[in-house]
Amino acid sequence: MDFGVVLQADPPSAAVVSLMRRAERNGFRYGWTFDSTVLWQEPFVLYSRILEHTERLIVGPMVTNPSTRAPEVTASTFATLNEMYGNRTVCGIGRGDSAMRVAGRPPNTLARLGESIGVIRDLAEGREAYVGDHRIKIPWIKDGKLPVWMAAYGPKALAMAGQLADGFILQLADPFLTEWMIKAVRKAATDAGRDPDEITICVAAPAYVGDDLEHAREQCRWFGGMVGNHVADLVTRYGEHSGMVPDELTDYIKSRESYDYAHHGRSGNPDAGFVSDTVIERFCLLGPVAAHLDKLQQLKALGVDQFALYAMHDAKESTLDAYGAEILPAFAD
Repeated sequence: MDFGVVLQADPPSAAVVSLMRRAERNGFRYGWTFDSTVLWQEPFVLYSRILEHTERLIVGPMVTNPSTRAPEVTASTFATLNEMYGNRTVCGIGRGDSAMRVAGRPPNTLARLGESIGVIRDLAEGREAYVGDHRIKIPWIKDGKLPVWMAAYGPKALAMAGQLADGFILQLADPFLTEWMIKAVRKAATDAGRDPDEITICVAAPAYVGDDLEHAREQCRWFGGMVGNHVADLVTRYGEHSGMVPDELTDYIKSRESYDYAHHGRSGNPDAGFVSDTVIERFCLLGPVAAHLDKLQQLKALGVDQFALYAMHDAKESTLDAYGAEILPAFAD
């Protein structure tokens, strides 16, 4: 199993670069950031600096979207980084929750998202692609490589990930829901004539190593609020207890009232009070090293290829160090 770290692109940017370097020293292979251009600093500027100051780390957004950055711009940006640093990028992409809503626009439709996946990959790898009605090619790209991984929760999005994407990003670490969603992605891949084993499965969730479980839960409760935004969209689209989405995913947002993106992705988020302790423990990895090892073994057995830990709490450095010393070695091939 591979491991990644997910950071917010908060200033000072030097601190983000430093944490990414720390992650690489601890054996992490991937370095991700959020991509929400109003809430945080510009991630692609940071990626150039991170790549310059690391040797092997693969970087990318968790996740970008096809509207705040047009597909041809996204492709050219990734291809430029790859030309400079040797194909060390991955494109995580989704509908765009915070990035779009903070700018006063709804998230992208699945149709637009699905169309963009192939366009971005083809252009970034030097092939022709249609952008609207125009067929274009970026002429300077040579030997480009860009895997595109799609974030998804609902049945239509999961099917699209299986049909089109190189990888699937699931932003929660509940084993029951992980198993349900991986099966949906793999079935869609098989139905589309693809080899489901060629789709990389990435689970992303907060991880907090420490013995004070109550404190860890409070530091990570924001995550249930963030996931709740996507779940609320699913309930609006499919209804409650529709059978389209497991009740285990939708039931926890019944007391959700409002959400202010000013607190998005941050510990102490006042809009995450509806998230119970049980949900946090299911969605995240909390507690001593042994608890992390146990849950990661469960996820690996379900087919998870990468665990990307959100380090958005007051124990970033110690959690990265604990993973490097005691957890990553247990999963070394």
